[in-house]
Amino acid sequence: MPSSQYYQINEIIELVVRLKPASVLEIGPGFGKYGFLCREYLELWDGREAYGDWQCRIDCIEAFEKYITPAHRYIYNNVYTGDALNVLPDLDFKYDLVLLVDVLEHFSYDDGRRLLALCRAKAGHILIASPKSVNAQHEVFENQYEQHRFEWKKEHLKEFGPSLFLPHHSTLICLIGDKAESIGRTYCRQHFRWALKQHFPFLRSLKRLFN
Repeated sequence: MPSSQYYQINEIIELVVRLKPASVLEIGPGFGKYGFLCREYLELWDGREAYGDWQCRIDCIEAFEKYITPAHRYIYNNVYTGDALNVLPDLDFKYDLVLLVDVLEHFSYDDGRRLLALCRAKAGHILIASPKSVNAQHEVFENQYEQHRFEWKKEHLKEFGPSLFLPHHSTLICLIGDKAESIGRTYCRQHFRWALKQHFPFLRSLKRLFN
């Protein structure tokens, strides 16, 4: 369907904000949720006060043209239609980030590998979110691209470059690219401190005592 799980939004957008890409290509935008979120948190939160003076390039590739609405035309700089495997080779631009959110499971293993290789050639980083457990799904909204074809695992993604895998109860969330390891170190350090404060509140008193 032209949507994705809501309980992975925080992790995905936090990685986007930490990466601070100046250009984003979203493959399979569906309803356009992540285009809106990227536009909001990469533009409105960067300290500028000129509302609507967008400086980030955000493009998308949608295989099913019926999903495209006027909202997509507003939020994305360029809306490309067609199979990403056919569209990507013709794009003459190097993106900072490619988003594949609830998309990779719709590709077979071989086609998915081709897609990831193309994404690596066209972008510095890839952010992937795919269900850990992929159920059978056929055409939805008369869209043949909605079929589920493969369940991706960590070992399938590691070969495409330095990788960061975020813990999540139901989604495989992976950032691939040169900054993945450094972002992973700061992410884990900050979230470890947060977890300690939540589960062991008495540590705050001990810290104040020793200080």
